[in-house]
Amino acid sequence: MPDDVSITPPLNATSRSVFPKGLSFTLDDFSSRDFIVKEFIEALSESAISNRRSSITPAAGNQPFDPKPLIRTFEHAQRRLGEISGDLEIRENEHSAAVRRAEAQHSQNLNTLGKKLKQTIESFQQLDTSLNGAGLSGGELATGNMAVETGRRLEELDRQRRRALDAHFLLECWDGVNNRGDITLLENLRRSGTGEAKVRSAQIARQLLRISQRLDTESWNEPGGRSAGLSGNGSIPADDYMNGKGHGIKRNTREIIEKFSETLENDLLKQFDDFYRKANFEGMKDCATVLQDFNGGASVIALFVNQHQFFIDRSQLVAEEIGGDPEAWEMLADPDAEPLKVEPSLQSLVDEVKVVVQEESAIIRRAFPYYEQVLGKFLQRVFQQSIQQRLEMVLEKANSASSLAFLRSLQNSRSYISTLVDDLKSHGLTEHPDPISSQTALVLDQQLEDLFVPYFVGSSYIEREKRTLEELYTSLLFKFTTFHARRKKAATTFIASLSKSGTELLSSARDAYLSRLESSEFPPTQKRMLLQLAGLRESSDLTRPTDIKLTEDDGIPSIAYAKRMLKWLAEAVGRGLELSMNSETPKDMLALLSLLLSVMGEGFIEVSLDAALEAAASQETGRTEPDFAYLPSIRNAIGIANLMIMCINTLLIPLAASSITVRREMEKKTNLITTRIEEKINSLEQKVIDSTLTWVGKLLSSQKKNDFRPKEGDNAAWLEKLQTPTCALICTFLTRTHNIVKTSLPPSGSNIRQLLTEIVLGARNLLLEHFKRFVVNGPGGLMVTKDMTQYTGLLKSWDIEEQVKGPSGTLDVLLEVGNLFVIGSEALRERIRGGTTSTNSGRTSNNTGASTGRGLGATVQAEAGLSVQEVRAYVSRREDSNTAALQNVLNIL
Repeated sequence: MPDDVSITPPLNATSRSVFPKGLSFTLDDFSSRDFIVKEFIEALSESAISNRRSSITPAAGNQPFDPKPLIRTFEHAQRRLGEISGDLEIRENEHSAAVRRAEAQHSQNLNTLGKKLKQTIESFQQLDTSLNGAGLSGGELATGNMAVETGRRLEELDRQRRRALDAHFLLECWDGVNNRGDITLLENLRRSGTGEAKVRSAQIARQLLRISQRLDTESWNEPGGRSAGLSGNGSIPADDYMNGKGHGIKRNTREIIEKFSETLENDLLKQFDDFYRKANFEGMKDCATVLQDFNGGASVIALFVNQHQFFIDRSQLVAEEIGGDPEAWEMLADPDAEPLKVEPSLQSLVDEVKVVVQEESAIIRRAFPYYEQVLGKFLQRVFQQSIQQRLEMVLEKANSASSLAFLRSLQNSRSYISTLVDDLKSHGLTEHPDPISSQTALVLDQQLEDLFVPYFVGSSYIEREKRTLEELYTSLLFKFTTFHARRKKAATTFIASLSKSGTELLSSARDAYLSRLESSEFPPTQKRMLLQLAGLRESSDLTRPTDIKLTEDDGIPSIAYAKRMLKWLAEAVGRGLELSMNSETPKDMLALLSLLLSVMGEGFIEVSLDAALEAAASQETGRTEPDFAYLPSIRNAIGIANLMIMCINTLLIPLAASSITVRREMEKKTNLITTRIEEKINSLEQKVIDSTLTWVGKLLSSQKKNDFRPKEGDNAAWLEKLQTPTCALICTFLTRTHNIVKTSLPPSGSNIRQLLTEIVLGARNLLLEHFKRFVVNGPGGLMVTKDMTQYTGLLKSWDIEEQVKGPSGTLDVLLEVGNLFVIGSEALRERIRGGTTSTNSGRTSNNTGASTGRGLGATVQAEAGLSVQEVRAYVSRREDSNTAALQNVLNIL
């Protein structure tokens, strides 16, 4: 198909081309929403097929398919599509160029508008700056700046004018004072009635005084301060002026001005007082302002505070004697009674102070421009005059009762006044309902501290606490110390010589205590209370300490006494934490610890243990049956020691944690005395064991030889006995010892079990050695078995270690020993054989003969603790050991 074939429809429908033409289409045909590619292709193909059908004749028949028309049609369509694509690209390029031009124009417009906006803002700022007087435009002063500058100049001129007027008025006043002695101008200004005029008159009076000090030095150097020719107020008499005598007279300007100042001040103070009585707070504030400018306000503050109705009403009440219920003071001095509240009169005063200060703070805020200063002076007067005077009287009264009453009153008073300070702080006072100012809070804290500073100087407080506790402890333990001071002082043994120093210490402490009670150092109430604690009825008993009736119970340490002592100590610690400074707490705890260890540790626990050691040492000889009456004191001493150590570890040492040095020292002292107490308790328990075993050995030594070799005529009588007399005595003694130990030593811990276990093991060894010394016949062997059964049953009934009393335990050897005396030779041989089998099956030995020969002995030793030599020793003590059968058994062993 030629390239120049037209695709437009023919203008003349009747004309025909030599070649078939395809469909004509434009860009709109492809831009339509109804355009479908498949239908478009089918339409192209359909036109080509219809043209072909029209050219086929019937005579032609079936002709082969000719694709050329279709090819030409699609080539034409493809070429047309290429043309349309080119047109589309041209249009797209044109539109893109138009868009770029529009964007460039838009960007240029934005830049232009931004510059205009910036210029507008700068113009606005320049205008604003010029209106505020801070900007210059074009080197000229802006309109606003000119207005401000003009106003400032006018103000400066006005100030200069006022200063000129004030200077002129001041010069007129000085001329009148210096030349005529006249203060009329100041008087007129003062009497004008306005607060501003009074302030100005006060200022001018001060300036006149300074001028007089510089220009009229003679009036300031004169001792009398008055020149000749002056009237009483320092002015020239009127007659002198009329007679012409006024000129040339030297006037005392100082006295004239001071007279006026005094008059002005008195007038203001009187006016302030009148306003105060009328509750005119504005007038009070004007007067206070003038007086503050005049003399710092000291006079008006003094007037307000001194003339306050609270101090007038309380001046008589504060001086009243401290009364109160005598029983209340007795309870305050009683260490076992709960401390009462603050003294009623002091409580009433503090309550009234709280109300008055809160009410007056509102008045002070309205009446004074410098209200914090006035409130501070008012608080100082309240605390230093009213509260301090009453507090001193209350503490003096408490001290006349007892030192403990003084300490308790000091604590109660401090706590109640601290509560007052906290309430005033929470109220806010002049800042109410806002929080109180830091200045006023500092004044309150300082006043509270100043009230109690005299009672905490240096170590005076803790020394008083220690002295009070020592007096109470000494009184409570008076009979205890007296009882042990009467003990025998002769050092019969080494232990007794060690305890002698403790007895001498108690005796000297008692003598010192008696001498103090006899003196007038203690008040009557305290002396009566200490005598009550000591268990003495009358003070005359102190002069006859040897006549004091004491019982054995007085020498036993009492746990109830220890609890009371620790309770008093806890009260002192709590009081110290509340009253003393935190930095001194570790030192205070060390001081109290030293007192506790000295009195309770050494003077109470160790003295009782020393007495018990002395009693135990006296029974070491074993001549008489040991008396364990000292054991209850051991139990109480252990209980008291536990309480003391618990108190130290939970109360005293933790409070000294802030000081490592003090804490280490406290721990060192505590460990030292704890070690001493434990060593003495261990010594006492060992003496109990030794005394018990010594007496058991002595009872065994009284065993008769015929007890295990009865005669033939006595067989029936021996068979009826359950045990030998010696066995009965030993069992009775051991039972009594066991009961005393169980009831006398603390049940907690393992001390009792270990002590009883040691006694059981010692008794077992004594019994084993005991039966090696007796020859036993047939009936006697039965008695040995009975005795061993009694011993074993008794000892196994005790609460001892399980490996001792359990099956195949250490005590079973006693039963085995008893059997060795009663079984026959054949049974003994069978036992040996059984022991050999058991032994050989349980272990491997290279020496068979040795293993066989040690069968029974090894078994008994493994199960009950007997050796081969011991088995031989027991079998050889049998009366029939010389027989051939037993000799064979002995040869096997």
